[in-house]
Amino acid sequence: MARIGVAFAGGMSPPEIVECVRLAEELGYESAWVAEGHGGDQFAILSACAVQTERILLGTSISSIFVRSVPTIAMAAASVDHLSGGRLILGLGSSHKVQVEPEHGVVYRKPVQRMRESVEIIRTLLRDGQVSYQGQEVSIASFDLWFEPLRREIPIYLSAVFPQMLETCGEIAQGTILVWSTPESGRQSAEHVAAGARRAGRDPAEVDIVSLLPCSVAEDRREAIDRVRPAAAFYAGFFPRYNRLMAESGFAEAATAIRQAWLEGDREGATRLVPDDMVQALSIAGPAADSRQKLEAYRESGIRLPVIFPVGGGPDGKARVMEAIRACAP
Repeated sequence: MARIGVAFAGGMSPPEIVECVRLAEELGYESAWVAEGHGGDQFAILSACAVQTERILLGTSISSIFVRSVPTIAMAAASVDHLSGGRLILGLGSSHKVQVEPEHGVVYRKPVQRMRESVEIIRTLLRDGQVSYQGQEVSIASFDLWFEPLRREIPIYLSAVFPQMLETCGEIAQGTILVWSTPESGRQSAEHVAAGARRAGRDPAEVDIVSLLPCSVAEDRREAIDRVRPAAAFYAGFFPRYNRLMAESGFAEAATAIRQAWLEGDREGATRLVPDDMVQALSIAGPAADSRQKLEAYRESGIRLPVIFPVGGGPDGKARVMEAIRACAP
């Protein structure tokens, strides 16, 4: 059976996400991933998913290493892993300065170094039950767990966009999490992950390559594209990192125009500036048959686990998410 996952962010309530994860398990999805941002506490949602499912793997996509303390992440991960019977994948990411500092009041600096230290601390705490650590970015005098983790090692996947973090994934993680990939950028990302793995003396095949793929399924292609357009505008307009990613994916002019409109406060204008071919290149948008073909193209590019990221929101958001889950099921 072909590997496939499904991811959820905002737009649905926690009980609705749990319902969708149960459907995904019934249909044979390998994994379900929950983002955080403003969409609800991911570990709480995954705990509810854990006790209402039996087989599907459960992942964070991602848990920010800046907005939670490192021991808190480790405790939360170990708790969900217990409740799920050992099904958690801990997806970590650095998030973005434009979110971390104004929204959480936390200084954002040296994300790659902080990521390395966070992974080391989490692994030590889960393995030994106690950690003392003095790093460049994170220092912990002493922290000990007052319960025994179900697994002393939980798979850690790291989100990455550009070469430095991609190669870090290859060095220290069990997997990397991409987003807004094209098949070509998927190939390039896999090459950087492999380079990092070889530098660390690892087999590149040991590092899973995952990509969250924004997804809208509708027989009317125009309708499917229009559903994805606002999300593309948000990522290109608000996040400098993803604006650069989209520019480097062949849409430099559009990315510049979207960013300018967004900075001027013209959200609707930014959305209108997202071209159809940009949506089609960076997401899965169209009829069910075409969606399945696009998934295969991603698999062939080196993305081992494509994860559909259905576009929800609005009064019929849950129905549209479930439509995408059914259409892309293995």
